[in-house]
Amino acid sequence: MFGILHNVLELRYVSGRFDTILTGRFLGLLVVLITGIMLCRLTPMLPWSAPAEILLGYLVLAVACRWGLRRRPLLLWTALAALGCAATGSLLFPGYHFVFLAHLHNVVPLFFLWEWARELKTGRVAFRATQAAWVLLVPALILAGTFDPWLGGDQDGAVAAFAGGGERLLSAYTPPAWLDTALALRLLVVFAFLQTMHYVVWVWFMPRHAHPATERFEQRVGALRGHRAWLLGAAGALLLAVLFISDYTGGKTLYGAIASYHAYLEFPVLLALLAGAPTREET
Repeated sequence: MFGILHNVLELRYVSGRFDTILTGRFLGLLVVLITGIMLCRLTPMLPWSAPAEILLGYLVLAVACRWGLRRRPLLLWTALAALGCAATGSLLFPGYHFVFLAHLHNVVPLFFLWEWARELKTGRVAFRATQAAWVLLVPALILAGTFDPWLGGDQDGAVAAFAGGGERLLSAYTPPAWLDTALALRLLVVFAFLQTMHYVVWVWFMPRHAHPATERFEQRVGALRGHRAWLLGAAGALLLAVLFISDYTGGKTLYGAIASYHAYLEFPVLLALLAGAPTREET
């Protein structure tokens, strides 16, 4: 219901609010690289697809660093060296890389909400504290075992009871070394909670409270004015639902490929902001 829809609405917000960043050759290069990632995700059984996605993902980050730090060469080379070290670790331990990426994607809304809060004339501190609480404090309590009594005593039984699966679900969101520990189920619950809140942010909060970003997006992409973006997301959800019902694995593969654009486009924007790139509100 919410997967493709939140992809569409997040891309609408990001490309509208950060239109001074996502433009020109920089945007074109990012789209080319992320399209390569999408193709990798469409062929998960090929031995080179995971390493290629990792390398392309770090290349996206390198391009963002080059764009954001082009006038600060020392910081640029430092950032590129750090990315090189991180890429080496990811290639050596791809299982850890993709688990970390899955959880990091659900933390990213905190940065966008934090940045959006600059528009608030009152209540900014309370708003940011609330966002930090659900992104950081609630998962910390889950990982500490606070909610274990509600998860069931048997790990595999609990997963089967509320999530319909077993090792496949646990391994997707748990580092390999922790699969046989109590942290496996807790990490699955953390992901489920943060993913739900992720949808709340992009499907409810931002469309309701970030109208200027929507207006700027509609100026750029007139074909998706008004409710057309919602209709696109709903149509995509309906078509994907048919595939999920008939072939769940194929549906998951296709959704993961489509989701590449919104997932990987977040990081260049955040890096550019950290490097001091101005938004429309600051120009």
